[in-house]
Amino acid sequence: MASLLAAGVFSLLLVLSRTPGVQSIIPWIDFFHVALVVHVDLSVLIWFLSMAGVFWCASNPKSGGLIDNLAWYIAVAGTLVMVSSPFFGVGNPLMNNYVPVLQHPVFYAALSTFGIGIGILLVGRLIHLPNMPTDGKDVLSLACYLAAIPTLLSIAALVWTYTEIPEALSGELYFEVLFWGAGHTLQFTHTLLLLVAWVWLAQACGARFSLPPKVMAALSVLVILPLVLVPMIYSHGAVESAVHRLEFTQLMQYGGLACMPLGMIVIWQLFAMPRAEPVAKPMKSALIASFVLFSAGGIIGFMIEGVNVVIPAHYHGSIVGVTLAFMGVAYLLMPKLGLGKPSVKLAKIQPYVYGGGQLMHILGLAWSGGYGVQRKTAGAAQDLDRLPEVLGMGMMGLGGLISTIGGLLFLIVIIKAWRSKGQDQGE
Repeated sequence: MASLLAAGVFSLLLVLSRTPGVQSIIPWIDFFHVALVVHVDLSVLIWFLSMAGVFWCASNPKSGGLIDNLAWYIAVAGTLVMVSSPFFGVGNPLMNNYVPVLQHPVFYAALSTFGIGIGILLVGRLIHLPNMPTDGKDVLSLACYLAAIPTLLSIAALVWTYTEIPEALSGELYFEVLFWGAGHTLQFTHTLLLLVAWVWLAQACGARFSLPPKVMAALSVLVILPLVLVPMIYSHGAVESAVHRLEFTQLMQYGGLACMPLGMIVIWQLFAMPRAEPVAKPMKSALIASFVLFSAGGIIGFMIEGVNVVIPAHYHGSIVGVTLAFMGVAYLLMPKLGLGKPSVKLAKIQPYVYGGGQLMHILGLAWSGGYGVQRKTAGAAQDLDRLPEVLGMGMMGLGGLISTIGGLLFLIVIIKAWRSKGQDQGE
């Protein structure tokens, strides 16, 4: 939750630095790329993997103990160093894909420390095999276990790349190559956990999955099955080669289709589920908002032409779709973990505020990208000369501010529930 809050603060700085009429009065526009690096790493790497840890622990509560606690403390230490590093002069941002970095030993140490924490958690979880699926609960436990495999494989891919990367590479190109294979591999963890979250939320809203548990388990295995190609990709060519880059791109493009059977089943339940009980309305709101944003991100992906802000519109939609699903899971799990019941009145509107703002944000980006506004720019560098460009980026800014309010509402709901443990927060 703390990583999401910090990411929201940096996101607000980014939105203001790109919003017409506001960008000119921000005194630290040079901070844009530094804020962008930390925002991306917190919202995509730290938040996603932290929630993955929640899935792994919640699905198999018998394992863990000391290893889980050690992993948590190490991961928190790395996150704290990352968040504070920009305010202590750590700069030189490199805008490579997947894990952008600040070129400084302190930032490298922060990333490494967090990675070690996640690695320890993985070891502690993977050594405890799940039960063979005989009911829906066993299927979800198995799916969460399977989702840990791409994460472990991505760590192996990162180490493999590090040992093979040419010494002549440096700067942004070095980190682009370093994280390319690992970043693509890790997406399969997020994809499977998104589907698990949708199933969890749909069941909480009254949906019933009629397929046999073994069929659902097989469909879960299918989602990560394309990863058997990862060692083959590494054996085909040098890690810096165009072939290596293309094959990982194709792995995500075509391998991602393996999630469609399970995804279609969940989507069918989204439209067929009965009217949700009042206590389940926050989960239903999160499920609907997640589906809309994830779908919007996918549709916008087909509109990408050139290097412009249509690209961040695409991945923001997909990322926010996952984030909304994870928010819904947080609402679902808090009472089960003894952390209090979220307020239904506030929690049921929060996903729509956050998701609605983000939808406006990505539509504004997609609109402006159609007029050629470049990505990873801020202030005057955006060259907003025409009215449609200004309107699009203004829409982006307003949507970003609304989504920030939605993010704050999420934190308010969580904190109020946490502080009110043992009390009835249903209204």
